[in-house]
Amino acid sequence: MVKKPLRRLALDGDAVVKQALRRLPQPARRLFLRRTLTLGGLSLLSGCAIVDEDSAEHALMQVSRFNDRVQGWLFDPKQLAPTYPESMITRPFPFNAYYDEDEVPEVDAANYRLEIGGLVADKRAWTLAELQALPQTDQVTRHICVEGWSAIGKWGGVRFSDFLARVGADTSAKYVGFKCADDYYTSIDMPTALHAQTLLTLSYDGQQLPPRYGFPMKLRMPTKLGYKNPKHIQAIFVTNTYPGGYWEDQGYNWFGGS
Repeated sequence: MVKKPLRRLALDGDAVVKQALRRLPQPARRLFLRRTLTLGGLSLLSGCAIVDEDSAEHALMQVSRFNDRVQGWLFDPKQLAPTYPESMITRPFPFNAYYDEDEVPEVDAANYRLEIGGLVADKRAWTLAELQALPQTDQVTRHICVEGWSAIGKWGGVRFSDFLARVGADTSAKYVGFKCADDYYTSIDMPTALHAQTLLTLSYDGQQLPPRYGFPMKLRMPTKLGYKNPKHIQAIFVTNTYPGGYWEDQGYNWFGGS
């Protein structure tokens, strides 16, 4: 079999990388640089000439999807993230969102219903009281932000694997998606959803989860970067169709492992 040679890049390496990086949001740009993707790898994965911004963006997206697959292969669902003593909790724990703190959504606890959909047997909605009545656990773990900072917090709630079992989720499905009261949305892989430290958190530091940290419920995953941990969750669905995410659809890595 005759191998076809790769087409030559029309621009020099520095120009292509600079052009591609301009298409990324600042946090994703820092993450991209930290992982030091070479021009050779970029051309190998794209297999085409990168002559303009659109082709550079397309090549970066291909690399990001390749990175997702590699992270998925390397992820060990039995490997636990580090835990810490309560003396190491960061106080106050930082507020972090794509909006200012005075724009945090107000969710009415009495009327709150968690919607369940997709590949699950029991699609009934859950009240906050019903969620709080489920067996709870807590953990002190580190939140790692893609922007370069980290903080340690104490999160309490329901193991997500237990909740998925309770609603009869198809755990052979590929994705679990989330929709939130602040219009945020994201999705995760099923192995991470079933990880022992993935929690539907209802409390922070022994108290009801404050609005600034995601009331009434936040998904907490110490194995993922911060933007993969949705707050103010209103709906959860299980699917085999790629759901994307708020930042992921703008160029962030989808797997988002920490």
